[in-house]
Amino acid sequence: MHYFLLHLKRELTLMLRNFSSSINPLLFFVIAVSLFPLAISPEPQLLKQIAPGIIWVITMLSVLLSLSTIFNQDYDTGVLEQIVLSPNPLAVAILAKVFAHWLMSGLPIIILAPLVATLLYLDNLPTLLLVLFLTTPTLSLIGIIGATLTVSLKRASILMTLIILPLYIPLLIFASSAFSQAQINLDISGHLYLLSSILLFCIVCVPFLGAFILKTALSD
Repeated sequence: MHYFLLHLKRELTLMLRNFSSSINPLLFFVIAVSLFPLAISPEPQLLKQIAPGIIWVITMLSVLLSLSTIFNQDYDTGVLEQIVLSPNPLAVAILAKVFAHWLMSGLPIIILAPLVATLLYLDNLPTLLLVLFLTTPTLSLIGIIGATLTVSLKRASILMTLIILPLYIPLLIFASSAFSQAQINLDISGHLYLLSSILLFCIVCVPFLGAFILKTALSD
């Protein structure tokens, strides 16, 4: 836990120092959501119907924007190699990176959810918050897989996107479906159990998978 907290503090400090890059995905989220009522129609009923797809597609793209630089600074300065060679568990360091990334990208989106609900005329805010709380950490965890696979490549943003997007699609479908069904008062407990299972599976497996990929990439 001490090693995790040290890495978490370091990651948050680095992100705050590079605040402009950290805030860009959040600005993209707010601007993109606010443009939909202007571009499509301000009619409340129409916005309610398409709101689930809008929210989760833009959330997914916002997380993708912030993943491209998650390992770049450490790789360029040689710090990443030192972390890999450290006797401390690499999976713990990766989990700290994921948690820091979620605090700077996923948590602000959850905080802005009431604003999004107002813009899109949504009236089921607790369900929106719950589904976002289950999906945004999973987006960060899955994104780490693409970030580790492309860590040694220059300008690998497009390749990373191609790797991650197919893994995001099932999550996008279940999250938007859960909220759509909640809007018409259907039971969504099955969707919530499934999203929770995916999150727990990723928490357990992704740090170790990321550690294996990093060790393999940096040993070549």
